Amino acid sequence: MSQALNAGPEPVRIGIVSISDRASSGVYQDQGLPALQDWLSRALKNPIQFEARLIPDEQALISQTLVELVDAGCSLVLTTGGTGPALRDVTPEATLAVAHKEMPGFGEQMRQISLAFVPTAILSRQVAVIRDQSLIINLPGQPKAIAETLAGLKDADGRQLVKGIFAAVPYCIDLIGGPYLETHDDICQAFRPKSAIRPPRG
Repeated sequence: MSQALNAGPEPVRIGIVSISDRASSGVYQDQGLPALQDWLSRALKNPIQFEARLIPDEQALISQTLVELVDAGCSLVLTTGGTGPALRDVTPEATLAVAHKEMPGFGEQMRQISLAFVPTAILSRQVAVIRDQSLIINLPGQPKAIAETLAGLKDADGRQLVKGIFAAVPYCIDLIGGPYLETHDDICQAFRPKSAIRPPRG
């Protein structure tokens, strides 16, 4: 058998960015990066190389960081923090500034998920964009909300009530020429049209 047939899921490089004045200055310990790394490591079968950044709420720095992660080969970049209406919340503006295409469906679905928990979800301004061959998504700031947004909502029997946004991420990355992401269905079942599903590599 050729080596490719035994290679297993292809490796992927993912950028994770926590945006917080206080966490980046050491006032409190950042929880965003560990939450992102934990969920992604459980959800994906692919070997992941994480590129982690902890930065303050500075619009130019956020944009610069996103560009650097895309240029470094990150097929997916997830940010956490800085998406509300407060004066220092500039993550959406920084993200849109480096976008080649906007993907509004992600933001719409994120707010729908959060509205199941809190009425203040309508204050969220999260966006998702494509830059080159990378998908960039703004996520909420709290670890619990990060997991809920990515995985969606399930009832007590484990039935999916609301689809999480990550179900659409692998196919989106297929369409922009990125690696083929494979998920653990018990965490998050990726959706692809039948014609886009590839047989397992390993």
